[in-house]
Amino acid sequence: MRRDIQLNERAFSSKEVAEEVGIATPTVRKYGQILERNGYEFLKDGDRRIFVQSDIVALIALRDTDRPLDDTAKDLVYQQKERLEGSNETQIAIPDTYENSPHDPNQLNEVLMFLVNELAATREMNVQLTNDMSQLKTKVSRLQQDHHVISSSIGNSAQRTNTKIEQLTEQQNTQYETLLEQEKQKSELLQKEIQNMRDEQKKEWSSQNEFNKRLEESIQKRSEKWRGLFSIFRK
Repeated sequence: MRRDIQLNERAFSSKEVAEEVGIATPTVRKYGQILERNGYEFLKDGDRRIFVQSDIVALIALRDTDRPLDDTAKDLVYQQKERLEGSNETQIAIPDTYENSPHDPNQLNEVLMFLVNELAATREMNVQLTNDMSQLKTKVSRLQQDHHVISSSIGNSAQRTNTKIEQLTEQQNTQYETLLEQEKQKSELLQKEIQNMRDEQKKEWSSQNEFNKRLEESIQKRSEKWRGLFSIFRK
């Protein structure tokens, strides 16, 4: 008889164990048969096995073993026997419990109804916890998806920003080179105009010098002519 069960220890159905261990429900039954075949003890409700945490640990050991399942089951049976022998000190005295138990059918019915209600409340609590865990997993999944969407959006936004910066930088460089080329062309045109003005000025100076020279020669000739006339009158 199992004596290693703790007071108020949670009991699991085959379906709950399958979800907890990560195996199919038929596999849970298969592992239970292998353990019982080698001497392992389960709590029973008629022919239905009731699992506790130590049983889940045993099923996980069978799931993860690299050895033949019967060899691993024998080791688990040996460990259970040692655990049961070590729990003798906390064994409840059955005679005393029997003597203190109610013998009145009405009292027995009340006790049974109380146990049934407690069991129903426990199952309802387990269902609620299962639903809460399912909702929590859904929320975590949604948060992960939202995080992925936000990360992708930030990455895309950063990429678009970098692309715009590169485009603006390229446009600025192009505009700068265009302005520089325009300024260079203006400077060359200005230098040409200045040179043309200098050439025109030189031409004007040269023309003015020639005019002045001719004027001077003309004046000199007239002066010589007038001096000749004056010399005639003097005689």
